[in-house]
Amino acid sequence: MKRTPLAAALDGAVTTTDLGVEVAAHYGDPTAEYLALRREVGVVDRSASTVVSVSGPDALSYLQSQLSQDLDGLEIGGAVHALLLAPQGKLQADLRVVRYSADELILLGDIGVAPQLVEGLERFKIRVKATIEDRTGRWGVVDVRGPAIPEGLPGVPTVVAAPADWPGLPGLDLVGPLPAVEAAWAELLEAGIARCGLDAYEAVRIEAGIPRQGHDIGESTIPQEAFLEVDAVSFTKGCFPGQELVCRIDSRGHVNKLLRGLRVTGSVQPPVGAAVVDAGGRTVGTVSSVGVSLETMAVVALATIRRDVEPLAPVSLQWDTAEVPAVVTTLPLIASPTRADL
Repeated sequence: MKRTPLAAALDGAVTTTDLGVEVAAHYGDPTAEYLALRREVGVVDRSASTVVSVSGPDALSYLQSQLSQDLDGLEIGGAVHALLLAPQGKLQADLRVVRYSADELILLGDIGVAPQLVEGLERFKIRVKATIEDRTGRWGVVDVRGPAIPEGLPGVPTVVAAPADWPGLPGLDLVGPLPAVEAAWAELLEAGIARCGLDAYEAVRIEAGIPRQGHDIGESTIPQEAFLEVDAVSFTKGCFPGQELVCRIDSRGHVNKLLRGLRVTGSVQPPVGAAVVDAGGRTVGTVSSVGVSLETMAVVALATIRRDVEPLAPVSLQWDTAEVPAVVTTLPLIASPTRADL
C-alpha cells in the first residue's frame, strides 16, 4: 500500500486509507482535532494529493486557454479554484491553481488525479512554450485550517502559502518541495498548532459542502451538479474545453441531480454507497461521504440526489439489511457568513 510522502505526519498516528493511500486517521483525540479545525487552527497532511507543475513563458496563457477559471491577474502566492473539463463538458480534474512564481503554476488535485490531468493538458499543447511535470510524491501539501490561522505562514523558503478558504472556514495550502514542506510541518507543530487527521478533516469538509474527486465527484460529473460553477467557472473569459455545455446549462437548462447534504437521525453512520430512498420508495441517490459533526451533534453526509427531491425532504439511507432516517439539506451544512446557501 502507498503511504503519504510526508512520513513525519504518520509519527504517533492511528492510520487509515484514503483513496488507496495510508494517511493519519487521528492522533489519539479526534474530538480535539475537530475542535481545532473548527474553532482554532489545525494542520492536516494532504501530501498524497496530485501536484502538477506547468512552467515556462507560455504557462499562464496556456492554462488560461484550457481551464475553466479566469487566471488573468492571478498574483504570485495567489490561488483560484478551477476545472479541467473534457470537450463534452464533464469533469477531468477539480483543481486549486497556485501561482508559484512568475512563470510557474502548481495544480493541486485529489489523490490519483495526476494521470488524467497531465494527459488532458498535453493533448492540446502544440507549439506552446510550457513544460508539464507530475511532481506528485516529490512535492508536499499541508492544509492549515481554522479561524485562528496565525499571520506570516510559512517561515520556510520555497513553500508558498496559498489561500484555500471553505465556506465559513479559512484555510491555507502550504505547497513546495517535500523537504521544505517537512520543515514547515515541524515549524507549525513547534508553534503549537494541532496536527489533525483525516477523521476531523472529513467532518469539517462535509459540513462545508466541499466535494472531493474520487468520493463525491468524478469523470461523469457536470460542474453544475456539484455547484462547481459557483467559484470555479468564469462565464466571461475566452473559450476553454467544455465551455459550450457549461454555458448552455447556465443560460437555458438545468441538471437532473445535485450534490446535497444529509442530516442523519441517530448515531449510526451509514456506509459510503448507501442508497438514498425517498418517501415513495424510489432510490434517488447514493451516499458518497460520511462524517460526524460536533457542531450539530449529528452524523452528516454528502450525496448526489435527484433534483426533484428538495431540501428538508425526509429520506431513508439503506444498505444491506440496515436503514436510518435522514433529512436532505442545502450546502453548506453549517451556515456560512461568507457564502449563501446553495
